[in-house]
Amino acid sequence: MKWIRFRIKTTTEAEDIIISELYDVGFEGAQIEDKVQLSPLEKEQMFVDILPDVPDDDGVAFLNFFVEIPEDSADVEALKSEKLSLIKETIEEVRGWDVEVGEGSVEVSETEDIDWINNWKKYFHHFTIDDIFVIPSWEEEQVQIPEGMKVLHIDPGTAFGTGMHDTTQLCIRNLRKYITPETQLLDVGTGSGILSILSLMCGAKHAVGTDLDPCAVPAVADNSERNGINPADFELIIGNVITDEDIRQKVGYGKYDIVVANILAEVLVGLTPQVPKFLKQGGIYITSGILIEKEDLVKKAMTDAGLEVLDVSEQGEWSGITARKN
Repeated sequence: MKWIRFRIKTTTEAEDIIISELYDVGFEGAQIEDKVQLSPLEKEQMFVDILPDVPDDDGVAFLNFFVEIPEDSADVEALKSEKLSLIKETIEEVRGWDVEVGEGSVEVSETEDIDWINNWKKYFHHFTIDDIFVIPSWEEEQVQIPEGMKVLHIDPGTAFGTGMHDTTQLCIRNLRKYITPETQLLDVGTGSGILSILSLMCGAKHAVGTDLDPCAVPAVADNSERNGINPADFELIIGNVITDEDIRQKVGYGKYDIVVANILAEVLVGLTPQVPKFLKQGGIYITSGILIEKEDLVKKAMTDAGLEVLDVSEQGEWSGITARKN
């Protein structure tokens, strides 16, 4: 099996945004190289006795994306050109958002015999979020699940979302403050479906998830089945609620008790003006994916949209902001 590797030179500031935008246009499995120091939690999860010395962070990041070359491909150069154009367009779009992208150069090469879509599994192990025990399918036969804990069976597949990231944990903790047996939930950027699935497990009545990436469809279906979620309780819609009125109509106006969005601050700024249309009066808007230094951007978008900011919570370098439609 052969692959085309695209190696982007950018900055640590821009890496999450570029990855998110490239996921939206069909790229998968980003491999990140940077010198950002590991958090205490990340160090615990490396399962090694002595950590390697890491040079001081210089703000430079390399992002590697791999595209499989089909066996019957007659024109590899055309495939390279097509994907390279998408990457360059995305980089320039992000640069236009006043994000420090850095050099933004792209190296293209070919490689073989890598299983990049599965290799990451050796780094994803079971963990807990308060009283929730999160476990991937490949550990279920080897791990003893503690008594009295809610168990979330999750495999992210090619859709983002394992629950391990600080932003997801912020959303989960804030969601659990507001879920009732009557909760109608809208989960924007649902990915693997973790937030909707956990909300339903915690008593929510119904969830609607939206995502730009068709890879969310099998991920949501598989994870819902693993956790015993009735398919009728979790509806998935592929499309963009920010720009597409047809999708907004399909999602439905004025019917949600909670809207949750775990996406980057720049995207939340574009989404937030639409959120009051989806919420009932008194409905709750729960966000994360916000770097702490960008809290004010999202809070301003909320107040400009007529929402009342209720709470700001932080974990690691990330922030979660909760607001209400009065």
